[in-house]
Amino acid sequence: MRLDKLEIYLNQLLNIAHFRDYCPNGLQVEGRSEVHHLVSSVTASLDFIQAAIEAGADALLVHHGYFWRGEDPCLVGRKHRRIARLIAHDVGLLSYHLPLDAHPELGNNAQLAHKLGLVETGRFGDQNIAMHGTLSPDMQNVKGLRMNIERALGREPLVIGEDSKTVTRIAWCTGGAQDYFDEAIRLGVDAFITGEISERTVHDARESGVAFIAAGHHATERYGVQALGEHIAQKFGITHQFIDIDSPV
Repeated sequence: MRLDKLEIYLNQLLNIAHFRDYCPNGLQVEGRSEVHHLVSSVTASLDFIQAAIEAGADALLVHHGYFWRGEDPCLVGRKHRRIARLIAHDVGLLSYHLPLDAHPELGNNAQLAHKLGLVETGRFGDQNIAMHGTLSPDMQNVKGLRMNIERALGREPLVIGEDSKTVTRIAWCTGGAQDYFDEAIRLGVDAFITGEISERTVHDARESGVAFIAAGHHATERYGVQALGEHIAQKFGITHQFIDIDSPV
């Protein structure tokens, strides 16, 4: 498949023109024109780039790419080493941030819901990326929810809230979405899941009585890019491989 055609398809599928983002979405580094083997990961780190090159990647697909708002634009240090490796091996980099969080089927939030057995009933937050809804009967308290997250994501979440607290309504947003917690509280949910937690959020959770669950930025955002890569592979008859470069955050 041609790289330019793949970018056009992804840009339309993820409706990137709809989003105000902190980075460019789409093709960030041009590579070889034909894509036969697409390799995905959460973040375009140097470790991932090297692993993908060794796996025979023609193009990379990530959630966290480059050129973030406010960062030094100069191609020096770590940024130079990463981009130089891509260019030297003629490997393209496609990156989708908020559009991948928000997609109703392939997105990070939709895929996390599927992984945890959550049912979306609505959206909230900036650009309607975050979700709220209900959970399955076997997770009717914080303990059940915590245990399910640990099983599904393979890591113990940090929980601010009592295990015995009943949970009937829940909100979630993958990654670093702790700033949506106040809005989740106003929605009347019993618990909120995201990736990271801030110091002030501990007190907000204790004082509001709404459980806050930090399940890992990386851990909650592994699934959207995998689903998107598999979708591309099936639709266009190319191969896709996900490489997980673990992060404790």
